[in-house]
Amino acid sequence: MLRKIMTTSVLALSLAACGGKDTPKPPTESVSTPAQTSYMRNQIKIVGSSTVYPFATTVAENFGRTTKYKTPIVESTGSGGGLKLFCSGLGANHPDITNASRRIKASEVKRCAKNGINDIVEVKIGYDGIVLANSRKSPRLELSLKDVFLALAKNVPDGKGGTTANPYKTWNDVNPALPNVNIEVMGPPPTSGTRDAFVELAMEGGCKTFDWIKALKKTHKPAYKTLCHTIREDGAFVEAGENDNLIVQKLNANPRAFGIFGFSFLDQNADSVQGSIVDDTAPTFENISNGAYPVSRSLYFYVKKDNIGKVPGITEYLGEFLSDKASGADGYLAEKGLIPMNDAEHAKWKTSVLGLEILILD
Repeated sequence: MLRKIMTTSVLALSLAACGGKDTPKPPTESVSTPAQTSYMRNQIKIVGSSTVYPFATTVAENFGRTTKYKTPIVESTGSGGGLKLFCSGLGANHPDITNASRRIKASEVKRCAKNGINDIVEVKIGYDGIVLANSRKSPRLELSLKDVFLALAKNVPDGKGGTTANPYKTWNDVNPALPNVNIEVMGPPPTSGTRDAFVELAMEGGCKTFDWIKALKKTHKPAYKTLCHTIREDGAFVEAGENDNLIVQKLNANPRAFGIFGFSFLDQNADSVQGSIVDDTAPTFENISNGAYPVSRSLYFYVKKDNIGKVPGITEYLGEFLSDKASGADGYLAEKGLIPMNDAEHAKWKTSVLGLEILILD
């Protein structure tokens, strides 16, 4: 279990006092320009989730355009890859911030601590849905979570209380109501937060519709997790890398294929691709924001508190990202496909982040 504790500093109080809907003004200790101060590095470095990447890039570009600070460098490495880089050490050669399309794991917090990174600020920015999409040139699928599991799991129930290697070749094999089209799905690699969230929400969601498997979670959790989270490796699922835009391009080239990616990419390419209906619910902005769509998740980024004051502009970047004009209900990130938090939750996270609360293990 992760929890937070408040750290008090002049920097935190300066930020918290800014309030309002505008980006907080730089604290007194950061008034001098980067050229006048000796810094570890004069530009923020950000890595991590391909899903959060377009949001972070948009904020970074706006931040560089409207403040005295350099535009942060943002790289798409996947959530797992970003957290590995983030936790590898302190100093100029390591990133200041990592984006994540899932929450940081306890094992990753321990890895950070092992490398001297003990004070991490957690920033929740909003929500996203994971879609199973295909080209608009083909019919839109209506799936259940059970269908998704049976189509993509490495092993499936054999009808006799055991499991067998996945025998299903077509969607029609999975469910007679589905089209007689080969199962061909492109998705993210294991380093991706989208992959982590997909197996937890969609795969496990369908897996536990089988009562005997659901019971297995209480009696043999490792076996339950292996069965529910392991994706087939016989060619029906193809790892397509961290570039979600590339998946969209491939769907347009192959109308019979499907792709797994975040809602923001569906939203940006709605003229050419469509998201499957899952458990009678379409992946729409409204259905994700109100929790109706079953394959939705929270989005985050993580900040090294040790680097605040050593790299110019980190606190100001946080202020920009958490401002109402960026991640609020009517912020510019909503236009990019981010599902904003409600006003109360957004205000709570703004207070937490601008107060520089740090994440620790219980």
